[in-house]
Amino acid sequence: MDIVMTEAPVSFPATMPRRRVLGAYLEEARSECLRYMRSPSFMLPIMLFPAMFYLLFGVLMAKSNGADAARYLLASYGVFGVMSPGLFGFGVSLALERDSGLLTFKRALPMPPGAYLIGKMIMAMAAAAGVVVLLLAMALTLGHVTLAASQAAALLLVGVLGVLPFCALGMFVGTLFKGQGAPGVLQLVYLPMSFMSGLWFPLPMLPKFLQQIAPIWPSYHLDMLALAAVGMNTQPLLGHVLVLLAFAAGFLLLAARRLRRHG
Repeated sequence: MDIVMTEAPVSFPATMPRRRVLGAYLEEARSECLRYMRSPSFMLPIMLFPAMFYLLFGVLMAKSNGADAARYLLASYGVFGVMSPGLFGFGVSLALERDSGLLTFKRALPMPPGAYLIGKMIMAMAAAAGVVVLLLAMALTLGHVTLAASQAAALLLVGVLGVLPFCALGMFVGTLFKGQGAPGVLQLVYLPMSFMSGLWFPLPMLPKFLQQIAPIWPSYHLDMLALAAVGMNTQPLLGHVLVLLAFAAGFLLLAARRLRRHG
């Protein structure tokens, strides 16, 4: 009688252990943060542009208008600085990584599919925190702005969380354009949006029609939250929060759909 030997089927776990999943998220976030923190061409403009704007307009030119002007512009230029890591850190890098095939390679790696996006979001949040801390240091020392610890913490929280809608917008732009075109397109979004939402100059100083259309920009709503954090806005804030959440969710869904269809 012939005896047929069969190999026992090899069983694999259906899912990764939670510890390994968490480790994958943390490692991807760490590598993204290190990669950008070691890139002067990325970090220096993000840190220096809002700092130079605030030094010129919020410290030097605002001295004659009192501490309230420096406090007001601290919030506005904080929002201006926070937008940048979301738009450029997410949008440009995604476009370049799609062109080079790195995104396709990362999809083939045995890591959770969300780790790539979470890593970039954490990087953008860390860069946004650095911008806000730098401006706070300038405001408290050079601008002689008086802030309670709770107000400084609230502004930092607004900056760290407020970068996420701009991550979603940058992600969407990164799915539409190639690496060479994405920076120019994002500049055409970033600078006009900052001006028309009253980040460079207070809205009452802008033409009437710009004041009327300011609420269509997410930067306007984030600015209202930042002004409230430093005690310069006492209006209800729930509407601004809901607009930012809707903006982030909408562009995130559009970007995810583009990535599924076009890679």
